[in-house]
Amino acid sequence: MSQGQLQIQVGTRQAPAGFYVEIMRNGPIMLHGGTTIVQQFIMPDESGTSTAYQAGDSYPAKAVVAVCRCGMSKNKPFCDGSHKQIDVNEIDLTETASFQPELTTAELVQGPERSLSDDEKFCAFARFCDAGQRVWNEVQVAGKAAEDLTLHMAHHCPGGRLIVWDNKTQQPIESTEDPSVSLIEDVVQECSGPIMLRGGFPVKSSNGHFYEVRNRQALCRCGQSGNKPFCDGTHASMKFQDGLPNKPNKQGVVW
Repeated sequence: MSQGQLQIQVGTRQAPAGFYVEIMRNGPIMLHGGTTIVQQFIMPDESGTSTAYQAGDSYPAKAVVAVCRCGMSKNKPFCDGSHKQIDVNEIDLTETASFQPELTTAELVQGPERSLSDDEKFCAFARFCDAGQRVWNEVQVAGKAAEDLTLHMAHHCPGGRLIVWDNKTQQPIESTEDPSVSLIEDVVQECSGPIMLRGGFPVKSSNGHFYEVRNRQALCRCGQSGNKPFCDGTHASMKFQDGLPNKPNKQGVVW
């Protein structure tokens, strides 16, 4: 999987060789590369606005591991074969996401120093964008405080819906990260969210083609997204529960 074979979103550094995700047809998500899976709880402030992630339990790294994406496994986050007994009319795991680069369908909000691209189909309903005056307004406010808050909100967006751009360089402002895999847990909504991938994981479709490689991605694990394999926030309306420990560790690092 050389860089020449993949579409790499501008501002994204592809994960090192061996780190990639494979979507199995009507089956699980195969994680390659040996990345430890860590719960990340969306932590709110006093008003209920999402402000940070805090770590919960972790699950050992393996070279290749099958993760449930139908929502029915009794051994979450791992696959136990439950997808084989699911009626397609109840949970359809067919992929529907486009292979088009995100920026061809994103809207742009212009600000004085920075701008914001927004591709709503990747919304994972984490609500970090609601801080301050909300990210779409905050990016239009001049000053360092507004710029910093805009960047904070966008960088915590798990699905990569929001990207902040430097108006002078016309380049995205993205952090360079090591590959990480997280299970999102939503404290306010009292539900479990998607698998968050950070650090440029290539995602291989069940038909053998690769989606655009993006720095931040969120994969559906409730089985109900309308943009599979990516999350579209449906887990919140259905109150998806993964049955895993539902509180962050006291020792968890907030970021």
